[in-house]
Amino acid sequence: MAQFPPITRERIAVTEAAIRRFVRRTPLVEADMSDFGRPPGQVTFKLEMLQHSGSFKARGAFANLLLRETPAAGVVAASGGNHGAAVAYAAQRLKVPATIFVPDITSPAKAELIRNCGARLVIAGSRYADALAAGEAHVRETGAMPIHAYDQAETLLGQGTVGLELEQDAPDIDTLLVAVGGGGLIGGIAAWYAGRIRIVAVEPEAAPTLHAALAAGHPVDAPAGGIAADSLAPRRVGELMFAIARENVAEVVLVDDDAIRQAQASLWSGLRVVAEPGGAAAFAALLSGRYRPAAGEKVAVLICGANTTAVKFEA
Repeated sequence: MAQFPPITRERIAVTEAAIRRFVRRTPLVEADMSDFGRPPGQVTFKLEMLQHSGSFKARGAFANLLLRETPAAGVVAASGGNHGAAVAYAAQRLKVPATIFVPDITSPAKAELIRNCGARLVIAGSRYADALAAGEAHVRETGAMPIHAYDQAETLLGQGTVGLELEQDAPDIDTLLVAVGGGGLIGGIAAWYAGRIRIVAVEPEAAPTLHAALAAGHPVDAPAGGIAADSLAPRRVGELMFAIARENVAEVVLVDDDAIRQAQASLWSGLRVVAEPGGAAAFAALLSGRYRPAAGEKVAVLICGANTTAVKFEA
């Protein structure tokens, strides 16, 4: 595998300066767990679902397009949906051709967003791994630049800017809960904090990619199912993030689909925040009690995506 420079705080800061005018600085909301029918306790939410294209992925997409040289053939991305939407959005903003490969489990909301951004959308197989293989074949055929969803240095650098913002806006937090799929988000954030706060990974029981990798000592294939399969169920975590996670992620918490559904419903009823299943997974760990803060522990939760058709609006 190609060797990449380390994902450092300094490189994340440089990346943040490069992408700043293209991404939103997403807000924080302070809440109390009593708002969700739980015992009192303060929690800080980072609302990254308000990012362009509906998820944190826009950061990594712009980082790739701005920090790498893009060929005339454009860019290619394989995605469960959010990464593809982000690459499509960034490519549209920067006037670069984009082809996005997704599996057939991709939600209609995400597929529609990709199409609306002007990218060519290709359905390939039933899982992220199928879409990735199809995208790799397209790269070989066309010479387009691949933008990996999580195992590319620029992707991690872009996602790491979430940590930079959070540290600036909430410098006193002790613990951050982050949902994990391929690991680009938690890898970038953990590289930024570098052990200065407690980083807790949250995964669906049906897709325990990081949990399995840490148990094995290296990335391994894991089940890829569950309600959040279109965002948190790659075949395995990335090599780049694994080295970071092994050193800087304190623990992995697993949540079931019912807990994720409850977290979605509670975010809507308690905060009027819309989150897709993967976007609500980190909060599911706190709401369900799978993660129990110590007395006085200052906890933050990242709500990382909102591309869902679960909420319907009527006149």
